[in-house]
Amino acid sequence: MVEGILSKAFWVVCATVFAAATVVYGQQVPCYFIFGDSTFDSGNNNNLQSKAKVNYSPYGIDFPGGPTGRFINRRTIADVIGELSGFEDFIPPFAGASPKQAHTGINYASGGGGLRKETSEHLGGRISLRKQIQNHKKAIKKAKVPAQRLEQCLYTINIGSNDYINNYFMSETYSTSSLFNPNQYAYFLNRLYRTHLKWNIAIDFFFGKVNILNLKKKFFIHKQRVQNIYITILKVSCLSRSKNNYLVCLTIFIRNEMMYYMVAYKGCCTISPGEKLCVPNKPVCANRSEYLFWDDIHSSEATNKMAAKGSFDGPLGSPYSIAQLVKQ
Repeated sequence: MVEGILSKAFWVVCATVFAAATVVYGQQVPCYFIFGDSTFDSGNNNNLQSKAKVNYSPYGIDFPGGPTGRFINRRTIADVIGELSGFEDFIPPFAGASPKQAHTGINYASGGGGLRKETSEHLGGRISLRKQIQNHKKAIKKAKVPAQRLEQCLYTINIGSNDYINNYFMSETYSTSSLFNPNQYAYFLNRLYRTHLKWNIAIDFFFGKVNILNLKKKFFIHKQRVQNIYITILKVSCLSRSKNNYLVCLTIFIRNEMMYYMVAYKGCCTISPGEKLCVPNKPVCANRSEYLFWDDIHSSEATNKMAAKGSFDGPLGSPYSIAQLVKQ
């Protein structure tokens, strides 16, 4: 069942849905751990020898203190979910987290990171999901975080896009497209994803409440396509059953015409021809709340807020929202 659900996740065209303002009373879980790629990275790539890092303006233009390494103008989806879950401070990146932070939460996400080890290799340094999980194991072991506490934590994962845009779709650099047809590759990635979740997470260190966001960007690379399709988001929430070694996942599809009122055919910042990231210190749009994208591939904070709220307790929260998940 899990394989079938996750297989659909890798082929869905994703965006966000509108949700009403959320009211949260106090911190909902004792700790929050974040895994993923550039959509969740909050600074782990800053000190890597990598082309996939954005510790410069205009990234972070709306963030207190300026650029942080987030691939956006301000908050990521994971940041907003943390706020909605009652955390007063942002979950810090693993690269700068103190050992005791493992008791409260750490962000392990890395720009360019993927399920396959070689994914984004041409960009230089990056941290794959497997390595992120290894970092988590080391962190909680060093901090001696009790298993009982980890069972109550919230985990959010968003990864897989780079295994397409920075691997499968680059046939001149990577061999995956010659080794797998599209269906075979999707199946392979799903199996790899499931292996990481089931064996490395649920059994090894008792994942508590898992929320997987598969926000596929491969259909967003050419933004003119966005104007001609219904934008859909797939939300997958998984409850870990570590004693029986399996995950229970549930999904919901929603389409939203509201997104047509946002600028979807171009990013908010200045982008050089053929590039995907913002040009350093160049002008950005003034009406950032009206833009679907921040640069050529990363969503804006306005988009992320809707995605986070919709997943937390909005129309994407069926049959389980994150708000319900943290109460399990």
